[in-house]
Amino acid sequence: MKKNVIFISALMIAGCATRDVQQVPAETAKAGNPVFDGWYADPEATIFDSTYWIYPTYSADFDKQVFMDAFSSPDLVNWTKHERIIDTASVKWAKRAMWAPAIVKKDNQYFLFFSANDVRPGQVGGIGVGVSAKPEGPFRDHLGKPLINEIANGAQPIDQYVFQHTDGSYYMIYGGWGHCNIVKLKDDFTGLVPFEDGKLYREITPEGYVEGPIMFLKDSKYYFMWSEGGWTGPDYRVAYAISDSPFGPFERIGTVLQQDTTVATGAGHHSVLKHPKKDNWYVVYHRRPLTETHANSRHTCIDVMEFDQAGKIKPVKITFEGVNANKL
Repeated sequence: MKKNVIFISALMIAGCATRDVQQVPAETAKAGNPVFDGWYADPEATIFDSTYWIYPTYSADFDKQVFMDAFSSPDLVNWTKHERIIDTASVKWAKRAMWAPAIVKKDNQYFLFFSANDVRPGQVGGIGVGVSAKPEGPFRDHLGKPLINEIANGAQPIDQYVFQHTDGSYYMIYGGWGHCNIVKLKDDFTGLVPFEDGKLYREITPEGYVEGPIMFLKDSKYYFMWSEGGWTGPDYRVAYAISDSPFGPFERIGTVLQQDTTVATGAGHHSVLKHPKKDNWYVVYHRRPLTETHANSRHTCIDVMEFDQAGKIKPVKITFEGVNANKL
């Protein structure tokens, strides 16, 4: 589940700033979409203690995409920006293109997983790990090298999602180039643990999968969601499957998040939030405004996600209004 929500869901440069992004009056019901200013994509949403957090990709050309910001909120409406929580100055092997963060809290430390270098065969890059004593960082390099550098089962090591399984173990699903793997992580996140057959990587790719996987547990069922289409195009979208096991099999059920030509295009690469005390579910995703055509003109948005009586996810309506304020 999304950290603290679903499955339970480099040194900082001196003078790193934290600032308020917006303050919406208490009587205002909705914050609107996008939820904060700027080009941000691939949002990882979670809850730490009594605060919502979003960790997105800074959406820019790869040679400029060399740091990450984070955003926190008490109510999904008012957001505070935490600047440059990690950057390539503190991750020496990451030369360019840090993106698609994932985060978990363990033993009073925060572990930020990220993709870097848009790695190809024979190159250094892939999935790295940062660590900090605070959710807003600064994060330092946990390993001094990638956690996963190799290309296994055809999956580029990107777009990782980390969760704590019901048995207490930590797993990660990840992968680009149309392939998705699941791996078991060491408790200190310094490496991988072999499965019973001795293999480190197990492929769980469903039909239509491209990238951006997440997984959550609801009513003893494993919901696997992923992005399809091209991330630069209007047809970027999210589909899902349901299984009795995190290892599948996963059979595609349908599309649940996609463009609305009256609102925005390219809706995809998302995460999921659930209020810990209420049955409120949200999809946190990026999309491209109708007025924008640049590949990196992506904004982070939040809309309501609902289920039918059979437990299937209803198609999400993307909106300009966003969601109601909802304190923790």
